Amino acid sequence: MATSTTNLDSPPVRKTDRDPRRVGLRQKLGRWDVKLSPYLYISPFFILFAVVGLFPLAYTAYVSMHQWHLIGGEGKFVGLDNFTFVLQQANFWRALRNTFSIFLLSSVPQIIIAILLAAVLDANLRARSFWRMGVLLPYVVAPVAVSLIFSKLFGDQSGMINALLNKIGLDSIRWHADVLSSHLAIATMVNFRWIGYNTLIFLAAMQAVPRDLYEAAILDGAARLRQFTSITVPMLRPTIIFVVVTSTIGGLQIFDEPRMYDQFGQGGSDRQWLTVTMYLYELGWGSQKSFGRAAAVAWILFLIIVAVGIINFSITRRISTDSAPKSGRKAKR
Repeated sequence: MATSTTNLDSPPVRKTDRDPRRVGLRQKLGRWDVKLSPYLYISPFFILFAVVGLFPLAYTAYVSMHQWHLIGGEGKFVGLDNFTFVLQQANFWRALRNTFSIFLLSSVPQIIIAILLAAVLDANLRARSFWRMGVLLPYVVAPVAVSLIFSKLFGDQSGMINALLNKIGLDSIRWHADVLSSHLAIATMVNFRWIGYNTLIFLAAMQAVPRDLYEAAILDGAARLRQFTSITVPMLRPTIIFVVVTSTIGGLQIFDEPRMYDQFGQGGSDRQWLTVTMYLYELGWGSQKSFGRAAAVAWILFLIIVAVGIINFSITRRISTDSAPKSGRKAKR
């Protein structure tokens, strides 16, 4: 005879007549909406970037491997011959030297002056909106107009700068003949146009600094200069890095100002202010009309910009890791 045993310790099972709840179509769509909608919102940027950014980049790499001419179109595959040709040209290295020289003469003073102007605009000034709007006016002016005006100001024979130098007893400077003088004149054009733009970026970062820090510094007896060096500049560190990166990318691609510095647009008689982008334009649309070699120059410039970006990224990581323990110690105190 079979005996049935029951587990007295287990709780009784409650029987219900209701079936397990099924997830309806609307609930499923709601879940998919939560999961997919963020990607759909940001997808237009990536689609547009793929069309106007990645595809031209890949197509330029394809063109740089061929004998591609403006009239004849695609030629035979030559591999890295276009890169070898470009690296063997003296004008390319001269253009690379000029590009970095103009970049350093423009970016370094530009960032310093922009920080100082932002500090002045962040103070209690009358008609602050007027002054803040005024520093942005040079950015609105077209680069061609700026280049034409400054090319006349820095004229060798009838320029206003040389006229002022002669009045104070100094000799005239050959702004279009000397290498360093021409670079300084072109860097002045770049600074005139971009200082106001970077000033507003630094001003926005300064207004985000907590005012409690300045009040505590005033109670401790810190002067304006000490507040600027000990509070403002350290708090602007991420913004400074951002401006340095963007200025580097823009400075290595400079074209309008040196192109319009004289009426010929060839970078000077001895190519003393020829830049990499001007050399690229000369190869593609000049006497050679070789799109393959111009594409090779474009890719070399792209790799240089990527290398500089990696250096900036490593500096950014090092700065952030060095500042993390200090902030942690302050928090513990």
